[in-house]
Amino acid sequence: MPVVDVVLKRLERLVPGKKAAEIIEALPFIALDIEGIDEQNKIARIEYNPNRPDFSSDYGIARALKGLLGIEKGIPSFKLAGKSNCKILVDPSIRSTRQYIVGLVAKNGNLDDETIRQLIAMQEDLHNGIGRRRRKASIGIHNLDAISFPVTYKAVGSEFSFIPLGSSIRQTIEQILESEIGKRYRYILGTEGRYPVIIDRNNTVLSFPPIINGNATKIDTSCKNIFVEVTATDLKTAEDMLAIIAVTLYDAGFDIQTLSISNVGQQKSQDRNSKKPLPKGDARPSLTTTVPRMQQKVMIIDVKQVNSMLGLRLSASQVASCLEKSRLGAKVAKKDTIRCIIPRYRIDIMHPVDLVEEVAIGFGVYNLEPTLPAAAAVGHRSQLSVHMDIIRSTMIGAGFLESLSSGLSGRKVQYELAERKTPEEDKALAVHSPKSVEHEVLRESLIPSLMQSLSGNVHEEYPQKLFEIGKVFKKKDVIHEYYSVGAVVAHAEADYTEAKSVLQALMELCFGKSVTTVPAKDPTFIEGRTAQIIIDDSIIGVIGEVSPSVVENFKLRMPVSAFEINLSLLFP
Repeated sequence: MPVVDVVLKRLERLVPGKKAAEIIEALPFIALDIEGIDEQNKIARIEYNPNRPDFSSDYGIARALKGLLGIEKGIPSFKLAGKSNCKILVDPSIRSTRQYIVGLVAKNGNLDDETIRQLIAMQEDLHNGIGRRRRKASIGIHNLDAISFPVTYKAVGSEFSFIPLGSSIRQTIEQILESEIGKRYRYILGTEGRYPVIIDRNNTVLSFPPIINGNATKIDTSCKNIFVEVTATDLKTAEDMLAIIAVTLYDAGFDIQTLSISNVGQQKSQDRNSKKPLPKGDARPSLTTTVPRMQQKVMIIDVKQVNSMLGLRLSASQVASCLEKSRLGAKVAKKDTIRCIIPRYRIDIMHPVDLVEEVAIGFGVYNLEPTLPAAAAVGHRSQLSVHMDIIRSTMIGAGFLESLSSGLSGRKVQYELAERKTPEEDKALAVHSPKSVEHEVLRESLIPSLMQSLSGNVHEEYPQKLFEIGKVFKKKDVIHEYYSVGAVVAHAEADYTEAKSVLQALMELCFGKSVTTVPAKDPTFIEGRTAQIIIDDSIIGVIGEVSPSVVENFKLRMPVSAFEINLSLLFP
């Protein structure tokens, strides 16, 4: 979890009228943890959740505290001070590398050592969080007065040279990439031999993103005006970062001005004032854009949903007041709905459920009171749970380790690597718009998941014996959901006989039944060493030696035998 160091005396100034003791007492109620307090230097180490990157500086923490403590309510004050004369030119050469750039101008502020430290700490936290360790986006903070606009964002070769931050010697891109910081982040840029740089009209290098800034534009306590740029592979991430920086610099006393970004040489045939949309699939930005874009978002929340989730009986006006204490705008739209206005920097609010959490924070977690359940019944373990534990104990007694994996799997693991036929599109239990290739479908079998667990432990000692009890899903006319138990054995002598002996012991000890096996074909197993598992004239599973090609697909070094049975056919 990220941590921000906060000087308590400074935090007292940012939260007027409150002493350090009161502030520290309130921190847990805006979901912040106190990792420790340096009593000698009066510094608190505060841990925050990565979903709140606006807490990456003491300004963001103070902003939330002022709402909870009743000093300010509603959306924090923020106003753009107009448009600057600064411009960023985006050269076409950059499109194949790190294609997006946004920025802002901050004027008429004052920087002291602690403010600079807070800005740099926030910069690194944003890099590591939503910037994905600079891979997705990175930030450069520069002395505006040392820059001659317009600046150009373009790609250069490895022989290009400049003086990097903290150095007095001119170095080539190639030399910088061999430095400590270069080695840490050079993987982000790949091996194409073209590298992004930002230079001004006088060819002064501002930045070599995402590696290092130039030395000519470094900031110090004498800086009154700042230029901030964010380069990225994803435009939304860049704009999210810039919004957090903008509101932080505003709270630090700067006037925030917009600047324009011109995409040089892009679609010359497209008229600058034309409203005709780009061709389908063309996600490139328009010729000229103005940033930062600080438009607020509107979301509707149902008062009944709030009360249901929190166990409260708040009126619509009370819910609106709680949201305002969480530094959101709120107005009663109808009898039981609230129109909530979300400031641009609150990138963590994506769903009405997030607003329910904000209501809880504004209401005060300390005001929530436990209540007795309406029913006087006493809970007890289900019979299914008891059966599962008996199976679990039996497998552990046989020398197996339990594996736990998600009911979601990747198509590659479930079908391609296991050499099983991919279901037709209308029969596939697929996740809509999956965020990861590892969570695309509901699994139809436990064996591919167990094989994947083995593939992650190829350097461990053999024999390896794993089992898993979990849900699997199949779709025929309807969706079938049931529990299975699967087991794999991996070592130099693993074979069908060993797997069947474990299966037979499991059935006799847990169900008092004998197993019958009938030769069968299954693409995951070796033909002639595969069988259907039959109990009471019903096919309940499959057993066999895993095919060498499947073993190779999972990068395993030992033969594997396995079985899987449908437990729902065995439980009464």
